[in-house]
Amino acid sequence: MSTTTTKASRVFIGMGTCGLATGAAGVKTAVEKWAEAHGTTIDITATGCIGYCKAEPIMDIVTDTGHRVSYSNVTPDVAGFILDEVLVRRNYKLDGLLGQFKNGVAPLPGVPLIEEHPFFRKQVKYVLRNCGVIDPESIAAYRAHGGFQGLERALSMSPKEVIAEMMRSGLRGRGGGGFPAAKKWELANASVGEKKYVICNADEGDPGAFMDRSILEGDTYAVLEGMMIAGYAIGADEGIVYCRAEYPLAIERIRKAIAVMKAEGLLEAPAGKAGFRFALRIKMGAGAFVCGEETALMASIEGRRGMPRPRPPFPAVSGLFQKPSIVNNVETLANASHIMREGAASFASMGTQNSKGTKVFALTGKVANAGLVEVPMGITLREIVFDIGGGIPGGKAFKAVQIGGPSGGCIPAEHLDIQIDYESLKSVGAIMGSGGLVVMDEDTCMVDMARYFLAFITSESCGKCIPCREGTQRLYEILDSIVSPYTKMEDEAENLLRFNRVLNMESLAQVIKDTSLCGLGQTAPNPVLSTLRFFRREYEAHIYDRKCPAHQCKGLLTFAIDTNACNGCTLCAKKCPTQAIVGEKKKAHYIVDEKCIRCGTCHDVCRFNAVTVS
Repeated sequence: MSTTTTKASRVFIGMGTCGLATGAAGVKTAVEKWAEAHGTTIDITATGCIGYCKAEPIMDIVTDTGHRVSYSNVTPDVAGFILDEVLVRRNYKLDGLLGQFKNGVAPLPGVPLIEEHPFFRKQVKYVLRNCGVIDPESIAAYRAHGGFQGLERALSMSPKEVIAEMMRSGLRGRGGGGFPAAKKWELANASVGEKKYVICNADEGDPGAFMDRSILEGDTYAVLEGMMIAGYAIGADEGIVYCRAEYPLAIERIRKAIAVMKAEGLLEAPAGKAGFRFALRIKMGAGAFVCGEETALMASIEGRRGMPRPRPPFPAVSGLFQKPSIVNNVETLANASHIMREGAASFASMGTQNSKGTKVFALTGKVANAGLVEVPMGITLREIVFDIGGGIPGGKAFKAVQIGGPSGGCIPAEHLDIQIDYESLKSVGAIMGSGGLVVMDEDTCMVDMARYFLAFITSESCGKCIPCREGTQRLYEILDSIVSPYTKMEDEAENLLRFNRVLNMESLAQVIKDTSLCGLGQTAPNPVLSTLRFFRREYEAHIYDRKCPAHQCKGLLTFAIDTNACNGCTLCAKKCPTQAIVGEKKKAHYIVDEKCIRCGTCHDVCRFNAVTVS
């Protein structure tokens, strides 16, 4: 093998949480060893996540010709091979090639652009533009990509002019409610007070959601710049990043960024013609889902139990420590930085009439290409799941997608062509939420899925108001009874009980929705209401036929032994925890249904496919 190498200007390795979890640290070590063995110097840069989680660890190689070529699923064992091929032999067409970046040089012939990859082709990288591309801990790298130009522009304007620019952009809060961001700023600006606060809500608690975490890890300075712009607009001199403690890498990078900004005079020093001063600090949350609600979040910062309070007064008038405050989520604030740099028109040119710009989604579940995607508002659900997500693995049929987290709703196959925007989602009983998209295939039981989310919501309820505290618990109990075996009773009484369960479930869900104190309780019944709306027959099968069409609810499964296939090996009888299987050795066995607890052990251990499930 030739030992002649060309000098690599840099190697980028995706070292966000997902990259580190799949072995990116080992890849970094392998690159260092390769450089040492070849007597060359490689500048290794850790980036955040580019979004294609299935492809992690991802390694980009920048050659002496200035080309940046990206490779997926890189392991320590193959990292050296890739470097040999790219830097020594100039062979770029390797397994795992994602493509090359546009970076001001003539493209390499025969190597596709990374933006042409099916996962990225329909995405529009606006807020995620720097994630996976730059070193998130380097303020110089952020500045090289336009960083702090939005703040500089904002400081050259009056606060009201900044708010007007944001108003023209049409940016709506990306935390779930969709309230116009500029309207919240306007209210806080108009409130009188010597002390005001800007709070970044990074308490991302939805199961399967990792949008905010990825932005904080991959483009930290953009969020902090957005907080400074918001602070200038409302007249605040302090910002607080409320981030859950389960995000250690994000917290570490925020702390480093704040220290660098202090050292460079961006924080706690006069800036702009008005002498604007701004301080930043972090408050770590303990992981309570309810602290994603802004008044509960502020209570937590104040050192009290995280519980929401009635509104009015709204936080813009009386918020943290009874001072005027605004709470924006991570994605909203990162968007603000880019809007102020590039102008409102650029952002407003994307999306629909009432839902401008892009939205970041965490695409997970039964989908081929799970990851973080950023798409223009108005794209269809079909395009996200099948064009970007690559469809359902294993040839399974698409059944539904859960959008908006545990308080969101389910959208069935009949609405796959619905546009993703705030109003369209409301029309089918769903909400945008913070951006979780959980795809479900034909094997998913929608009743059990609703029960799962209600279990989460029930455990996360703060308990302050009765409709949420008691109502969600009763709703969960009803769902649990539906997927569990009924006690033996007379047919008439049993049928009446089954009917009342459905009737009570819908009415109870509506009461919780109408009377709960905060947004968590008000949206808690959405998984039940949306699945009842679109999958009522599945509920009826559970309640009246005592069958789970998806064969997922073990309490409703019936296990039997095919006597023609059973050879009496006795393995199932030996493994059965309740001695529900009887029979003589080398003769067909039988299952005593009254003793069977539906654990499935017999089905799992049978080597002759003699145990059937219905």
